[in-house]
Amino acid sequence: MSKVKPFDQWAEDYDHWYDQFPFVYQSELNLIRRLLPQKGRGLEVGVGSGRFAGPLGVTLGLDPARRMLSLAHKRGVMGIQGEAECLPFLNEQFDFLLMVTTLCFLSDAALFLQEAKRVLKKGGFLVIGYIDRESFLGEIYLARKKKSRFFREARLFSSPEVMTLMAQAGWGKVEFYQTIFHSPEAIVEVEEIKPGWGKGGFVAVRVQK
Repeated sequence: MSKVKPFDQWAEDYDHWYDQFPFVYQSELNLIRRLLPQKGRGLEVGVGSGRFAGPLGVTLGLDPARRMLSLAHKRGVMGIQGEAECLPFLNEQFDFLLMVTTLCFLSDAALFLQEAKRVLKKGGFLVIGYIDRESFLGEIYLARKKKSRFFREARLFSSPEVMTLMAQAGWGKVEFYQTIFHSPEAIVEVEEIKPGWGKGGFVAVRVQK
């Protein structure tokens, strides 16, 4: 509950960050759009204020923060209150699942990966975007962590750790892509997308069931 409270209490502040850094937001959105299937039934887990689900056409979102779901609703996303580690859906319901900057807030990332596999149809995709702890951006977040309302209790993952989590959960081929190669304050145009990890601060991974 302690991780959820700030997102209910300061939901608008969190959402406003994307307006403050529009080129960072657009760069991340472009990367997720490249990896996400263009059709099928999808769900964003940790949908927050709908900043990704809305423009990507994902009309269903799950989040534990009620106030965030209210903001997502204004962006055309139907919200369900719930936890990633216990998805309130029957088996094989979705063609794809999306999660963006939420992995670091989970109490049990491994359990979520099992749940994701359970609710995905055969051949379905899981796309996860995250801040790479070992990148320059990860170092910035770690340095500011104690002063952050939202990331104070977050646990950032490195890309090798994400790879290990995927392998332990039994996922197959893992694709990594990256963007955000400069400090957010210094970005004045949309950043490019490159394969792999190691240079970009924002990394997205795609796996298929």
